[in-house]
Amino acid sequence: MLTAFARAFRTPDLRKKLLFTLAIIVVYRVGTHIPIPGVNYKAVQQCMDEASANQGLFGLVNMFSGGALLQITIFALGIMPYITASIILQLLTVVIPRLEALKKEGQAGTAKITQYTRYLTVALAILQGTGLVATARSGALFNGCNVANSIVPDQAIFTTITMVICMTAGTAVVMWLGELITDRGIGNGMSILMFISIAATFPSALWAIKKQGTLAGGWIEFGTVILVGLVMVALVVFVEQAQRRIPVQYAKRMIGRRSYGGTSTYIPLKVNQAGVIPVIFASSLLYIPALVAQFSGSNSGWADWVKNNLTKGDHPIYITLYFLLIVFFAFFYVAISFNPEEVADNMKKYGGFIPGIRAGRPTAEYLSYVLNRITWPGSLYLGLIALVPTMALVGFNASNNFPFGGTSILIIVGVGLETVKQIESQLQQRNYEGFLR
Repeated sequence: MLTAFARAFRTPDLRKKLLFTLAIIVVYRVGTHIPIPGVNYKAVQQCMDEASANQGLFGLVNMFSGGALLQITIFALGIMPYITASIILQLLTVVIPRLEALKKEGQAGTAKITQYTRYLTVALAILQGTGLVATARSGALFNGCNVANSIVPDQAIFTTITMVICMTAGTAVVMWLGELITDRGIGNGMSILMFISIAATFPSALWAIKKQGTLAGGWIEFGTVILVGLVMVALVVFVEQAQRRIPVQYAKRMIGRRSYGGTSTYIPLKVNQAGVIPVIFASSLLYIPALVAQFSGSNSGWADWVKNNLTKGDHPIYITLYFLLIVFFAFFYVAISFNPEEVADNMKKYGGFIPGIRAGRPTAEYLSYVLNRITWPGSLYLGLIALVPTMALVGFNASNNFPFGGTSILIIVGVGLETVKQIESQLQQRNYEGFLR
């Protein structure tokens, strides 16, 4: 990986792309520390110091925003509205025939879906910004803070609208910065901004564990966490690279005097086909009952049960539901994102077949069978990785925002591998030596 970056810096045009990407990252990180109008910044900092680090869904979104959410800055919502909009559009593609037709139209259809994603991102940013401002005004953003109710001193309607507009505009700027990296930088802009947001929280979280430690001034806990993180990274890299390759043979076709086809290739089916989406879905869904109970202010039996069982990350019921939801969403997302019948039809159209399997329906059934078999270990792996923060909570007295949590490691490793592949592919286009040796 370091060799690829060193070679990229020696290539003039790639060096310009890397420097441009670094400049955009600097602008993004500066924006995460600029507070929006109407916020008492001193009260926010005091609550950041006093309140518990376990913020549930707020902690998850705060991780994606690089710590900007709880500080209520102009980039408080970060890239999360765009991620949510992309997931919603991807799920709706299966349900709405119009979107499915646009997906099959190629570049023009993809551009139209991207435009819809931008509109939906702005709408979600307005909705999430309004919810964040309302939560900050009520004092529920920070649990256990004495000055939580004074974070937004002026609760006039004009101030509220101004705060929502600032956060929505910040989300639009973040989306634009990501597209700039994609067009003029090294590519994969949205993922790189997500990578930077998560990686930015690592130093403070690691140092907090060192300060809370009791063995040798906290250095033993610090070293143990680093070691666990390296082992997790190695495990995630191994599983993320693992795939089942289905061999595909294309028959020869004579068109005029020329022969076409006759080549062999494969269909790569990843073990973790769903990526980090099931973990995000499970975390969000589990926090909804706690959010409803918190805002309802009810003292009934269901509210007490939710507060006792679904708000503590180390509770057995919470752990069990979290694990089962991850497994369920893994199968659900794979079933939506990969259509064996469509793949089988495309293979049959172009004269492709799997050796030993008849084309058409038997091929679709075989692909579905293989996909279900490899999704089981992938979903169990996701569930175990996601439970690492819970084990850290018990073992190191850490927070649920454990630096080497499952979601953060999955995203960082996935984006890192994809970025390195893109840089290597661009280097290969400029320095291909296959026919010169």
